Amino acid sequence: MRILIVDDEQAVHDSYRRSLARATVTADALGAMAIELFGENGQADMADDQSDFDIVHCHQGLDAIDVVDAARTAGEPFSVAFIDVRMPPGIDGQETARRIRALDPEINLVMVTGYSDFTPLEISRVAGPADKIFYLAKPFEVAEVQQTAAALAARWQTDRELAAARTRLAEQVVRLEEQSAELAANESRAMHMATHDPLTDAPNRVAFQRALGERVRRSGLFAAAMIDLDRFKLVNDTLGHLAGDELIRIICGILHRHAPEGAMVARLGGDEFGILFDTPGEQAAAMACDRLLAACSTSLTVYGHSVQGGASAGLVVLDGADEHDPIDVMRRADLALNDAKRVGKGVVRLFDESMDEGVRVRRGIEGGLKQAIDRGELSLEFQPIVSRDRIEVVGFEALVRWNTSDFGPISPSTFIPIAEESNLIHELGDWVLANALTELAAWPGQYVSVNFSPRQFRRTNFVGHITQAVLAAGIEPSQLQIEITETAIFDDSDRAAETLYKLRQMGFRIALDDFGTGYSSLYNIRKFALDSLKIDRSFIDGMGRERESAAIVHSIIHLGRALGLEIIAEGVETEAQVQALRIAGASHLQGFYFSHPVPADVARDMAVARFATDDREEEPATGTHG
Repeated sequence: MRILIVDDEQAVHDSYRRSLARATVTADALGAMAIELFGENGQADMADDQSDFDIVHCHQGLDAIDVVDAARTAGEPFSVAFIDVRMPPGIDGQETARRIRALDPEINLVMVTGYSDFTPLEISRVAGPADKIFYLAKPFEVAEVQQTAAALAARWQTDRELAAARTRLAEQVVRLEEQSAELAANESRAMHMATHDPLTDAPNRVAFQRALGERVRRSGLFAAAMIDLDRFKLVNDTLGHLAGDELIRIICGILHRHAPEGAMVARLGGDEFGILFDTPGEQAAAMACDRLLAACSTSLTVYGHSVQGGASAGLVVLDGADEHDPIDVMRRADLALNDAKRVGKGVVRLFDESMDEGVRVRRGIEGGLKQAIDRGELSLEFQPIVSRDRIEVVGFEALVRWNTSDFGPISPSTFIPIAEESNLIHELGDWVLANALTELAAWPGQYVSVNFSPRQFRRTNFVGHITQAVLAAGIEPSQLQIEITETAIFDDSDRAAETLYKLRQMGFRIALDDFGTGYSSLYNIRKFALDSLKIDRSFIDGMGRERESAAIVHSIIHLGRALGLEIIAEGVETEAQVQALRIAGASHLQGFYFSHPVPADVARDMAVARFATDDREEEPATGTHG
């Protein structure tokens, strides 16, 4: 440690040398004190604890100021300066202290005097802060100088280390903030890509369905319209796809400008657009759609070519108080659009029940579903879930199938929404869970993944119901993976978080199904007790054709792994997809490449063999929910 002595008397300098010499550390006064405090070994220990001092002597204040300045420049600052108050004929100790403090804010100053020329308060005002100024009276004792020098030198070193630690901590905080901002930006870009059309930057089908799902739960009349361009294929065939893309961008802009206030305009795919808006009634909604078609039916310039625009629209007007299924709302609007195309294009058709032959079929399905269990018409198939590294079967997803005597095989995508609407979903779900757990008992270690709809998840005492089913089957909770959708947890996030926490505490696995098709945020899902995310098959299917789909898949995998979640890729059908997903870091894969859904006996064989194989030539009915 470097110590500066500033005094105009040579004898005082000699006293400092004797006081601070290492040999005097064990002098009688300190030695006796060390023995008294620490025992017989204390004297030697204190000697060992002392550090050598690098002492610089100055006889005048101006010389000391120059020495301090040079030391700071050389990177060898002083830790302590002992300054005499009276130093004729030069500047006094107070002025010396003031100038030294201006050069070195970190140095500890010890004012040494036998007089009272300046009060401590006066010196502190010009050479503060007060906690770095100390006072020593002349004549001083050896122990006083030794203890003061050692204590202040150690404090100076500690202060420097603390300041360095604070600087490092501040730098780490900045880096963490930068990483957090980058993560948030990546998530925002990924979510924007997942919910917006890359050609027009308008909301896409996923966003439209999400908005429609929210609107059907709110009372009041609303209109959902589907608009399709007339003669679009002719533009593509004659002017090329680039011109077709430009026409879509132009029409999208027209729809945005002429849509009713507060309306949502989305590109659903191809040359089809969706419009969602509140309306006072059917007539007002039809007039709004007429204005949109009129705005589109004009001469447009596309890459220097004159193109006659035109469009047709299908419209449905409903009251949100009636709790409609958003998919069914879009289906009705699509039926109305098809009718508009049939009658000559360029018109708006309002949906009515006569357009929906499927209504009769739906009612028949609903009635038949009530008897399906008793008739033995339901069955389960299982699709394996394999690990990325060993391509080993680690679990199966249970998928329900219904083969009716009246209608033949019915796709789950048809009868499960009907069950959800008619409240039969609980009875159907109980059957699926019980039979899946029964089959699970024959597997050597895999888990079974069972889908639960939003209505099932909101069931009173859902946790107790699941627990009872597992106990009755004699299965460990860790062998059951509960698959839920984003809608199920984000409709009531606080209740969902509590439910999932209880399930995880009991050992159940939790998977978020069809991830990427909704508005869920990876930042927000951190509060939910999840084990894995299942990337929706639509993104896997588009990886090889669309840069956006590949970017979304990579973003979901990267961000999901950052949260410590397993990533299961659904709909894997090609070797190229397998390799791309393994490189990207997906932890598990599922799809036709490994196996179609198989009957229970085949699943048992696959479980025992622990690898996926599918020798069946025929393909089973599709469907992802059980």
